[in-house]
Amino acid sequence: MTTPTRPILVWDLPVRVFHWLMVLCFAGAYLTAESDGLRLVHVTLGYTMAGLVGFRLVWGLIGTRYARFSEFVRGPRAVAGYLRDLFSGKARHFTGHNPAGALAILALLGLTLAVTLSGHATLNALGGEWLEDAHEAVANLMLGVVIVHIGGVLASSLLHREKLVPAMVHGRKAGAEGEGIRSGWNVVGILLLAAVLGFWWLQWQSPPAALADGVRAESHDRGHKHHDD
Repeated sequence: MTTPTRPILVWDLPVRVFHWLMVLCFAGAYLTAESDGLRLVHVTLGYTMAGLVGFRLVWGLIGTRYARFSEFVRGPRAVAGYLRDLFSGKARHFTGHNPAGALAILALLGLTLAVTLSGHATLNALGGEWLEDAHEAVANLMLGVVIVHIGGVLASSLLHREKLVPAMVHGRKAGAEGEGIRSGWNVVGILLLAAVLGFWWLQWQSPPAALADGVRAESHDRGHKHHDD
């Protein structure tokens, strides 16, 4: 906890790339869930989310100061105290994630693993209809947590008069001098983005076995239709 004094670098590039890729992938996967024609997109985005969570778990152990779980994960008492202060308009300012934000992050990481594992099992017919229903239920629960998280970000932004959304773009927040991180680890962030783009290309070239027949059939149908025209 610090008293804001000047803009400092808080969020390294890997954290920011992870955040916005998760936003893109979850939104895309949720919107394509009911489309048979976009099933490959849906599955690819789901697998990407699982990979991103794996990266975040590692980066949460070895990353920069404010990326580490040891820096922002706190107990239930701290979370309850922060929420109580937030609703009373007296919440303390945190340079990194506040206790409520930390809780939302942990919940989203756990739900992402649950939704991707259930999706993988459903794709490969490893369970019955109940598993597909569970996959959809977890996705809807995750959407609810996302909405609450967005509400918390807006409330904290207004209370502390800071722009938290732009901060996740350029990485800077208000904080005490000397509290910022020294390096943004841009190379790691660029490599993370490159790895995701490379995975997407591989998925398009070689779809999962459970989807390959459908993709080939769809391509054949489009070619046949073009020939008829």
